[in-house]
Amino acid sequence: MSARSKARKRALDFLYEADIKKVLALELFQARGATELSQEPYVLTLISGISDHINKIDELIITYAQGWDMDRMPPIDRNILRIAIYEILWADDIDLQVACDEAVELAKSLSTDESSGYINGVLGRIIKLKDSIAI
Repeated sequence: MSARSKARKRALDFLYEADIKKVLALELFQARGATELSQEPYVLTLISGISDHINKIDELIITYAQGWDMDRMPPIDRNILRIAIYEILWADDIDLQVACDEAVELAKSLSTDESSGYINGVLGRIIKLKDSIAI
C-alpha cells in the first residue's frame, strides 16, 4: 500500500469519526498533537482541503448521488466521496483516475458490496463534468 493510500485511509478514519461525533475533522486531527501532524502531511492536506471546501463537496454529492440523501448515505461512503471529490477538483497533483480508483478500493474494503459500484458511478459523473463544475 502506497504512502498516499495509507494517508487516504487515515484521513477517512478522522472524517468518519468526526461525522459520527458531529465535530469538525480538522479539530479532531489537530487535537491529536503536533507530533502526529508532522508525520502525516498528506492526511492534513486532505482534511484541511475537505474542510475548506465541504459545502461545495457536499453540494456535489447531493447533486450526483442520485437517489441518496446525505442523511441516508452510509457515513463511510459519504466520507470516501468527500476525499475523492476533493482530490478530483482541487488536488492538481493527483490523477483523476487514481483518485477514483483509490475511492473504489476503500469502498470495497470498508463498505457494502454495492458501495464500490455506486461510488465509481458518482465519481465518474463528476470527472466527466469536472471542467464545467464551478469551484
